[in-house]
Amino acid sequence: MARKSSLLKQTLIFSACTILIIYAFFNTFLSSSTAAATTGISSTTSSLFAEQISRENFQEFPEKATENEKKVRVFMYDLPKKFTTGIIENHALARGSSDLSKVSYPGHQHMGEWYMYLDLSRPDLDRVGSPVVKVNDPEEADLFYVPVFSSLSLIVNPARAGTVPGSDPVYSDEKMQEELVEWLEEQEYWRRNNGRDHVVFAGDPNALYRVLDRVKNAVLLLSDFGRVRSDQGSLIKDVIVPYSHRINVYNGDIGVEERKTLLFFMGNRYRKDGGKIRDLLFQMLEKEEDVVIRHGTQSRENRRTATRGMHTAKFCLNPAGDTPSACRLFDSIVSLCVPLIVSDSIELPFEDVIDYRKIAIFVDTESSLKPGYLVRMLRAVSTEKILEYQKQMREVKRYFVYSDSNGTVNEIWREVAQKLPLIQLMINRDKRLVKKDSTEPDCSCLCTNQSALITSL
Repeated sequence: MARKSSLLKQTLIFSACTILIIYAFFNTFLSSSTAAATTGISSTTSSLFAEQISRENFQEFPEKATENEKKVRVFMYDLPKKFTTGIIENHALARGSSDLSKVSYPGHQHMGEWYMYLDLSRPDLDRVGSPVVKVNDPEEADLFYVPVFSSLSLIVNPARAGTVPGSDPVYSDEKMQEELVEWLEEQEYWRRNNGRDHVVFAGDPNALYRVLDRVKNAVLLLSDFGRVRSDQGSLIKDVIVPYSHRINVYNGDIGVEERKTLLFFMGNRYRKDGGKIRDLLFQMLEKEEDVVIRHGTQSRENRRTATRGMHTAKFCLNPAGDTPSACRLFDSIVSLCVPLIVSDSIELPFEDVIDYRKIAIFVDTESSLKPGYLVRMLRAVSTEKILEYQKQMREVKRYFVYSDSNGTVNEIWREVAQKLPLIQLMINRDKRLVKKDSTEPDCSCLCTNQSALITSL
């Protein structure tokens, strides 16, 4: 009986071990198969997902555009020398220079064209903060810059007629204008859109006067519209640019203690057209107390005198010149001398961001000629108000300094870049038009200031 019990125990132990071995075998096999199957499914799913993402090219998550990709792209023409540095050389030759290797662009009130050329001639690393990016391939360009020195060309000859007694004319601005347009009209990219996507600097009111009708489709960089017809230029299409200031920037603090003069003016007393008001203002103001008003033309000595005068005056008179604008306004601003503007048809640069009523006083021509009106008005302006004007001028001064790396040039490009949607509209519109009535003004034109100016005080 004991033997049978022992045999039964051995049989039970053997059976249990066998069952455990079989269970372990099947468990290991099934787990491996399941894992392999799961891995296969995961691998297949990942592969399909990756393929789908690749196929859609991340359309739901586009890459962020780089800063330069957002900017308007500008191509600058490599013009023949006779339209750029050749004009500088002719200017030097007309003044007796014998060593052209040392000549440079001469300083004058319309030298903004030089700074624009200089800007696009610099490496991209030196143009940080510019609203536009320079491209070297015209196919990539949104706009094309024509770097002609049109304003310097006007003053190459010391005499306006451009002649030397007993000889032929030294230089012909008219010939330069004609040859420039002939060159442009041969260019593929000018012909493609009739010049609408081109930018041309014509700062002097007389710049390119002979060929303006042939370049009027372009974005013109102008000092005013005084000698531009309404079908040639407009605030819609073009950009008003400041004159280059000709006196030193005032770097002192705001204040009136050192500004003993009430009103200062130094400039040509006798001008044409709207500038005739200057002589009338001279007659009214030259005997007033605390008013300094002098006749003077452009010269180094006169600029020094004007610098001292503007830096020590509370207000600076800015009457119209031969055209509504004049360099003196921008001299006043960089001097922190509150401009007194007497010019009913003036247009001003960067008015989309500058409220000129905060930095200048405007008086209509009729009111300015009333005896005693100007002086009484200025004497009534409080010190606190003058300090506020000065503070605001200091805030916007950089807009009128071409040499400032974040100054005038960048602001001009900013305004040019804003014209691009209109330019594209006009280009597309031109392509669909079958017939135009040439007697009607183009829709890109807008009449400039046609109403009387209201005195701002």
